[in-house]
Amino acid sequence: MSYRTHHCGELRLSDVGKEVKLSGWVQTGRDFGGLTFIDLRDRYGITQLVFDMDDNAALSEQARKLGREFVVSVEGLVRERTNKNPNRPTGDIEIEVRNLNVLNPAKTPPFTIEDNSDGGEDLRMKYRYLDLRRTPVQRNIIFRSLLGLETRKFLSGQNFLEIETPFLIKSTPEGARDFVVPSRMNPGQFYALPQSPQTFKQILMVAGFDRYFQIVKCFRDEDLRADRQPEFTQIDCEMAFVTREDILNTFEALTKYLFESMIGVTLTDFPRMSYDDALRRFGSDKPDLRFGMEFTEINSLAQGKGFPVFDDAELVVGICAKGIADQYSNKDLNELTEWVKRPQIGAKGLVYVKFNGDGSIKSTVGKFFSDDELRAWGQAMGAETGDILFALSGETEKTRKQLSELRLELGRRLGLMQPGDFKPLWVLDFPLLEWDEDSNRFFAMHHPFTSPKSDDIPRMMTDDFETLKSLRADAYDLVINGTEIGGGSIRIHDRELQSKNFKLLGFTPEQAEAQFGFLLGAFEFGAPPHGGIAFGFDRLCSVMNGQSSIRDFIAFPKNNMGRDMMIDAPSPVEEGQLQELHLRVELD
Repeated sequence: MSYRTHHCGELRLSDVGKEVKLSGWVQTGRDFGGLTFIDLRDRYGITQLVFDMDDNAALSEQARKLGREFVVSVEGLVRERTNKNPNRPTGDIEIEVRNLNVLNPAKTPPFTIEDNSDGGEDLRMKYRYLDLRRTPVQRNIIFRSLLGLETRKFLSGQNFLEIETPFLIKSTPEGARDFVVPSRMNPGQFYALPQSPQTFKQILMVAGFDRYFQIVKCFRDEDLRADRQPEFTQIDCEMAFVTREDILNTFEALTKYLFESMIGVTLTDFPRMSYDDALRRFGSDKPDLRFGMEFTEINSLAQGKGFPVFDDAELVVGICAKGIADQYSNKDLNELTEWVKRPQIGAKGLVYVKFNGDGSIKSTVGKFFSDDELRAWGQAMGAETGDILFALSGETEKTRKQLSELRLELGRRLGLMQPGDFKPLWVLDFPLLEWDEDSNRFFAMHHPFTSPKSDDIPRMMTDDFETLKSLRADAYDLVINGTEIGGGSIRIHDRELQSKNFKLLGFTPEQAEAQFGFLLGAFEFGAPPHGGIAFGFDRLCSVMNGQSSIRDFIAFPKNNMGRDMMIDAPSPVEEGQLQELHLRVELD
């Protein structure tokens, strides 16, 4: 028995006259008395079915009783539609049904299975199997599948080998929190789920597999956002006998290939920017280059004029919004001021200078600065008549972050982030170490295995605090439209240098040996120079499709609390299971 000869998105005018068999779900039904129309859906599309009361009254009566999401199989004749639907690939034809078989009835779904559903997010996640029937979600999952195939195609063509690494590994103290798994056979001991296959892929380089990749699940027990999930997927790669330039060129080529093959977008060569320049020019290490509004520091122009907010600040910095003076009223500017003062941004206020069309200047600090002084600000920022300058001041790091958020908000409000416009960027030369005041110790900016730049290796051997703070990592991030798509580095491949880095990060020799002795030992058996990168696969899917959330590109995502609403996980386990695992859980 065959359930179908064609799928529901396949038939065209050239198929008129064919006897066909289709199966799928009832999308909608329309009863016009003598004629009943049913839209039949599968993942390939929708085909209209027609039942004629004059031809077969019993069959028409059966069709009238079909509910939404009934699973049915039909046999019939393809004929040309008199009332064509130009918005549907199958809109020129319909099936004159001669036999109908209900394969499974269905309860009325709790939300409409339409492109724009009336179901809230929690409801749709609880009934994810119904949400996955919707065309936009199916389109996303299909895109993800094809992107994986194209990734494998490109990397295998570059002599990369796909090698699986373990999911049950050892917990490490660096990075985000691990998900831990108790071992029944080893009482009181635990595996961890990998945040990354980092050490295993480095071991593969020591083992002589000079080009590795894996589209791999990773796990982090961290607070969630739209672009984060407790389990996520990476395009994870490592290469031996390579420089940073080799890696950047290889994965720039991969990115260009994926954009061209998947969405028909041709990317030009990616610009490069140092981490320091990114912070200075955009206040972020992942700047969105789809629009300008670069930062201009104006300490020399704005301080010493009797305005305490500026005079007492480490940094006075501004941006120029082009051509908005006429459209931004006092009400709009006051609303924007309140926006930056929200706790999420944390600015104490917002200074603006408005260069009006009539040549006049209006500013919140007009009583402290003359028009000529404000024009000097404008000249420094490239302002013209019709522009507005916005300035913030305070501690350097905090002020840059605040102005970066304001820049992005203005970009959104002014429509400067155009769909289909992609601006990739390599951000290079990150700091190797970050100093944490609370714990009074260094942390790795990327991870403990990142190599310093070769020029900085001698400086790394010092114990001078300021020198260590200024060490640069041979690390790189790929940013597209303000989203970090991937990151990587050249790795340390020398035991002595790796041991020194562990020491700087607060590991005793005994702790380093206990945690990473296998890697340090491997370095003594001829480790080649190597480096790699990992792309966030879910994030790449969403950015390529101009969407902000990764959830709809994951078949079964978690919610903001890390819960699977469909299967209701996590959940308690039976006392017997806990005893087998030598665990006891006590809850308040």
